[in-house]
Amino acid sequence: MDQNELKSLVGRAAVEYIKDGMIVGLGTGSTVRYMVDALGERVKNEGLNIIGVTTSNRTTKQAQSLGITIKDIDEVDHIDLTIDGADEISDDFQGIKGGGGALLWEKIVADISKHYMWIVDESKMVHQLGAFPLPVEVIPFGAQHVFNKLAAKGYQPTWRMDGDQRYRTDENDYIIDLHLGKIDDPQAMAEELIHMVGVVEHGLFLNRVNDVIVGRQNGPEILHAR
Repeated sequence: MDQNELKSLVGRAAVEYIKDGMIVGLGTGSTVRYMVDALGERVKNEGLNIIGVTTSNRTTKQAQSLGITIKDIDEVDHIDLTIDGADEISDDFQGIKGGGGALLWEKIVADISKHYMWIVDESKMVHQLGAFPLPVEVIPFGAQHVFNKLAAKGYQPTWRMDGDQRYRTDENDYIIDLHLGKIDDPQAMAEELIHMVGVVEHGLFLNRVNDVIVGRQNGPEILHAR
């Protein structure tokens, strides 16, 4: 199977965990798109009655086009299950997310979820985090100063671009990607970044995920993190 087939495999496996009456967090990214398509099929074919809370405007658009009921996050008091992708997952189930630019909304949705699941193809499983650039979301005001501070620390920052313009998140923020190579202490890095003035959020998702479904050539593998 190629990478897209593995993504479709885990997307379909994940929607089997969605039960009638659930409030479901819908992530963002290439793997999640397959999951949302599969969920739309269940809603259409089985009459599955669920409410979705999305982590990006593009997921909202996709879900609504498939007949999935969507509510704003402030219209619900909890989320039963959130299914999202990840860009890297380490041996101890820490993750980097935000390659799709939705890290802030993704972390807010994760924070109120009773159960949190990642779906990935096997290429996302790594021994140590850091090969994938770490996204840092910053407000536009003073963003160059934040960039300069990150550069001075040796974090090899680059601006996330959209054509010839800086990429804008759904909150109209910028993203700075840090090319770290490896992250020896993810917790210390997370603490350092979140306390920098001008930083809104970072892409380290630590001690959050409950289960991971990994798409492998011999089928989906379910890993229980916590």
